[in-house]
Amino acid sequence: MSNRGLVLAVASGGGHLHQLVRIADAFTGMDVSYVCTDPALASSLGLKNTLKIGDANQNDMLALLRVGVQALKIVISHKPSVVISTGAAPGLLVIFWGRIFGAKTIWIDSIANAEQLSLSGKIASYFSNITLTQWEHIALVSKAKYWGAVL
Repeated sequence: MSNRGLVLAVASGGGHLHQLVRIADAFTGMDVSYVCTDPALASSLGLKNTLKIGDANQNDMLALLRVGVQALKIVISHKPSVVISTGAAPGLLVIFWGRIFGAKTIWIDSIANAEQLSLSGKIASYFSNITLTQWEHIALVSKAKYWGAVL
């Protein structure tokens, strides 16, 4: 483990989680916990130290509120120094609370968003320390930066 503090790496299931797995080697030697909507899938993909968070989207405001409270509890109890997310809404909420409580935050928009930033990516660009897109042309017309693609 490193003395750099805890990294919370957050992803919803499916492609978001698979993209997070692709960058997991970057966390080697760090104290990292993975926050995801499907911890069983995360474990099957080789991720250790998984925490569960509910799933929600813009179509269910009550679920978003519940997940927002879960995200707050996770941030308060784990006190991360860094929060990184590949999406979707649960990751945005953990990044939001992480930033409020002083963590450095990184949003990586999904490679599936080839035409424009996702809604969560657009929102993240207002308060995340770094917002990344995996498409160079999107960086030209948004607040996001392009550092390459995960996939």
